[in-house]
Amino acid sequence: MALSKIDVVNMVTGATPVANGGTGQTTFAAAGLDKRPNATPLIVNGDMAVAQRSTSETGKTSAGYYTCDRMHANIDSIGTYTIIQESLSSGNAYINGFTKAWRIDTTTADASPASGDNFSFIYSFEGQDLQLFKKGTANAEKFTLAFWVKSNKTGTGNVNLFDTDNTRLIGGTYTISSADTWEHKVVNFAADTTGAFTNDNGQSLKIEWFLDSGTNFSSGTTDTAWGSKQDVDRNASGTLQIARNTDNDWAITGIQLEVGEYTSSTLPPFQHESYGDNLMRCHRYFEHRGYTIANQQVFTGQTISTTKCTGPVFYGVKRASPTITLGSAICGNQHNGVAGSVTALSTLQIGLDTARLDVTHNASTANFAITQGMAYVQLDDTGINGLKFDAEL
Repeated sequence: MALSKIDVVNMVTGATPVANGGTGQTTFAAAGLDKRPNATPLIVNGDMAVAQRSTSETGKTSAGYYTCDRMHANIDSIGTYTIIQESLSSGNAYINGFTKAWRIDTTTADASPASGDNFSFIYSFEGQDLQLFKKGTANAEKFTLAFWVKSNKTGTGNVNLFDTDNTRLIGGTYTISSADTWEHKVVNFAADTTGAFTNDNGQSLKIEWFLDSGTNFSSGTTDTAWGSKQDVDRNASGTLQIARNTDNDWAITGIQLEVGEYTSSTLPPFQHESYGDNLMRCHRYFEHRGYTIANQQVFTGQTISTTKCTGPVFYGVKRASPTITLGSAICGNQHNGVAGSVTALSTLQIGLDTARLDVTHNASTANFAITQGMAYVQLDDTGINGLKFDAEL
């Protein structure tokens, strides 16, 4: 029996070879192979799988990183919210491989926001991770943003790219057509030949999904061309108004940012990572040493006075020197036993992967009154708060 002709070109794209009865028409773009200069997704934790801080937060009235890593809720004088890492077991996002989502529910409404009130969901990038867009050059690339979204509200949402290096912004919109239904959205943004991203570890770009705002952010026009940032344009087309009723909610998952212009039919597939790889990338920005065993030691060092002990703590490579916080803990001396509660914590950074913790403990406890010797710090509960290293943008 004669062998079929080997169709090398269409083996690469995934099309059925012409020699075997196929059309051989699948494009590189449709196969997701034409660009993607990065081997890993540009968005870290775009599938919302990692939530080191917590899986649920209640009573939130101000901005912060809540639940899912890298995801920031910008809440500015506009209602109160519960934020969760939602587990998915059905729906369009779930059958496309997403089991977690970032979700916000309005618990205290702001039915009539003041002009300066605003509410958005934000993802931030380091400038050195964006050089592949060639922004600010003659060869600047277009941006394609895709995501899964669900809300009880139907209507139009504003989503912007905000270049924080050059104070430039471009806007786009998406439409939620069916309430309480996961829908996939693809938004295209033009290339920008003005204003290069700084090639460093600082914040250069924010993606901001506006959820509600006062007139200071909604009285302009959504500008689909890059230009100087004008606040009045940032939510000009937004009609979701999530803050205005306690029945309202909004959820997102499967966020991806691609180099170039794609449609829903040519968009490269979402780059799923293993949980371990995803977690390690999240550790660049935030690392939580959670401890589930009571009295587990955080570090071992030595006493440096009758009230202080010190020792080294190691952590993964961070974007910058992190802010370090320690949960409820006690300080002890190896010779004389546990001294008492830790009353202060200060840090001295000596590198991107090592810190020295200087801990002040309860000086009134007599059995720690020794100026030399081995010492340790341990958590005095189940360690829910643990040891945290924060280097977020």
